[in-house]
Amino acid sequence: MAFQLGDDDVQGMNEMNLIPLIDVMLVLMIIFLLTATVLNPTVPLDLPKTSAIINEQPPEVIQISIDKEAGIFWDSDPISMEELEGRLQQQSATGKDPLVQLRADKDSKYDTVAQVLAAASQAGLSKIAFVNE
Repeated sequence: MAFQLGDDDVQGMNEMNLIPLIDVMLVLMIIFLLTATVLNPTVPLDLPKTSAIINEQPPEVIQISIDKEAGIFWDSDPISMEELEGRLQQQSATGKDPLVQLRADKDSKYDTVAQVLAAASQAGLSKIAFVNE
């Protein structure tokens, strides 16, 4: 007759709990990343020497505004479409390429905006910016 201490269900632990091991590894990885950046904060680079030209802003900015009644304004002076075309031709003839800032009321006609853009394009002005608020 044999003596038996404990239960008949004597199975050992089949799986190891990996959660504490993962936690320790994550903490070590964070510590390693922090110390690596503190020990070597910069990367030594030998960059080439260059010289750059400062781009000058256009000497003149033309502000063209269109209100909701299809009125065209040069800065704050009301003008007609023919007068606008003449002034744009004069600006193009100076040889400088001024920046044209186009402000159009949200209720203005698209046709008027398209005519102003076409007039600026025909005059040879290529720098056109839409301004909104």
